[in-house]
Amino acid sequence: MSKKNTPIGVGIVGLGRAGNGMHRRDLDARPGKFKIVAACDVIKSRCDAVEEAYGCATYGSFDEMLKDPKIELVDIATPSPDHVPMTLKALRAGKKVFLEKPIALTFKEAKKLERATKGRSKDLFIRHNRRFEEGFQHIQEIIAQGLLGDVYEIKLRRHNYQRRADWQTIIECGGGQLLNWGPHIVDHALRFLNGKVDSVWSDLRKIAAVGDAEDHVHIILKGGGKKTCVVDLEISGGVALGEPTYLVYGTKGSLVEKGEQITMKYLDPKQKLSRTRASRETPGTGSGFGAAEKLKWVEKTFPIKPKAKLGCDSIWDHLHASIRHRKAFPITLGEALQVMEVISLARKGTPFQLA
Repeated sequence: MSKKNTPIGVGIVGLGRAGNGMHRRDLDARPGKFKIVAACDVIKSRCDAVEEAYGCATYGSFDEMLKDPKIELVDIATPSPDHVPMTLKALRAGKKVFLEKPIALTFKEAKKLERATKGRSKDLFIRHNRRFEEGFQHIQEIIAQGLLGDVYEIKLRRHNYQRRADWQTIIECGGGQLLNWGPHIVDHALRFLNGKVDSVWSDLRKIAAVGDAEDHVHIILKGGGKKTCVVDLEISGGVALGEPTYLVYGTKGSLVEKGEQITMKYLDPKQKLSRTRASRETPGTGSGFGAAEKLKWVEKTFPIKPKAKLGCDSIWDHLHASIRHRKAFPITLGEALQVMEVISLARKGTPFQLA
């Protein structure tokens, strides 16, 4: 059988919420493309459960797992501080790597991945799976249609209120919203700006979480090239009444996404706007605020349903196509490095700055 038609042998390291809960589920849904051949975790009971489910080899040592010749792809789903050291070891062992976010704790650390993959760019793949989130995909499609005109501001929100107390609230463990939801939403912001950023402003706070890491993140990015746009993103575990997930403001209309519904209000494309000039004259009685004409609006609400029909788990299909059929993987290391650069800039000068 041709290698193109054989499933990719996967060794998962980290059998916690991501590896055991998300990665296993997505891999199980693609039996013809991937096969779990090994797993590694420091907690033996987790390994035992995976061994029983798949009949695969299990390891308590990552170094030992890397010696397994059946493993073609190492799927790293361990806590954040392990991501760079484990990736470097796996690459040195000749394995391909699928790396969970965040790719590193800092931009400086992330640059080690860039140096390690020179000449081997097709061996490291980044799991920024929210790139394929249906809401994000649908809104990109709407913006491309031009109905909103030139988009000049976008607000991205992920709000809840939670007195979270696990390792992801502790700075030393790589916790905080910047490294949790941050990579996903910063990636969205950068895509909206076409990867072009002129300025970064941030405000980080600890509001409700029990640990010492930030649980409220507010970042404003300005850029986008010739048509300047501002992306205002907020990720918080300290907001009891949240805002819509997406708000998009354009020169011809606006968009709001909340609760799996998109609401749009935009100028009727059939209406021809008159050519007029602003007047210095005093408006007459009853003339209101001097509006040039009565505007015709189109208003509609509809469910999130992008034409692309991808979904977050489709990143695995892209991964398979890249490894087996040499197709370009849609998330580049350069894009992931830019995400980490923004995250590090957002931390700079705050109590949550990392070395």
